Amino acid sequence: MGYYDSVDFDNTDFRKEPHKYKVGRGEQGVLMVEPYKGEILPNWRFKTPDIAQESADTIYQQYCDYKKNDDFVGMDMARKFLQMGYTRARRYANYPGGKKYDKNGDLNERDIDQTKAKSAEIFEEKWITVREDEEYLKKKKAHQKKYG
Repeated sequence: MGYYDSVDFDNTDFRKEPHKYKVGRGEQGVLMVEPYKGEILPNWRFKTPDIAQESADTIYQQYCDYKKNDDFVGMDMARKFLQMGYTRARRYANYPGGKKYDKNGDLNERDIDQTKAKSAEIFEEKWITVREDEEYLKKKKAHQKKYG
């Protein structure tokens, strides 16, 4: 039984019970951890570079607010949404409609959409800022040491 099988995501408030939160890999769990999903998801958009910039700036500000409130789980969730903004925008930049594979499971041809590529760059910049933040790294290490 793995971590995602053992936690009742529907009934857990991770702000009140941060000990139940596991950092995970990449974007793992990004759409499951409340109340953060509900706070960050409404701001997550990447259709155009202008929309992506507003979104990335807003999510980064949420990251800063979580950091100011010593809320590592919120910080990590904001990091995950910034990472997901990059990966999803990159997918749509590379493949029309974001479809990497056709209905037969074969890889579609890449057709680079420069607009989506710019959106991806915007999210990537903020994501890198967060993942390299000394305070984030320190809090991440402490959370993993304390809670696994």
